[in-house]
Amino acid sequence: MRILLDTHIFLWLHTTPERLGNHLDLVGDETNELLVSAASSWEITIKYALGRLDLPEPPARYVPDRIARLDATPLAIEHRHTLGVAELPDIHRDPFDRLLVAQARDLRVPLLTADPTVDAYPVETLLVGP
Repeated sequence: MRILLDTHIFLWLHTTPERLGNHLDLVGDETNELLVSAASSWEITIKYALGRLDLPEPPARYVPDRIARLDATPLAIEHRHTLGVAELPDIHRDPFDRLLVAQARDLRVPLLTADPTVDAYPVETLLVGP
């Protein structure tokens, strides 16, 4: 199965993987392909630059290194993904989450998230519980 990781899930996998609970086995299953969107790289970079996200190294090194450590597949942002955001109901204000939802919808892959608001979208989600 292909699985798109929400940004916080990507970060938790490297800092507090136990937060994924039962989903940790799903992520660790080598038969599953983990996808990390360029939208997550963008979000991490912006939050790091604003001082809202501490990382042990700059995002330009941190993100590619951590994608490689997960043996994940980087996912580019395509025009159809950004245009797909306009087709989504106005449930969530976060532009990064909306883009991830549009990508998951376009690719027909589940989005692994802990955000219950994202779970309200018409897209398959794997919701990590509290």
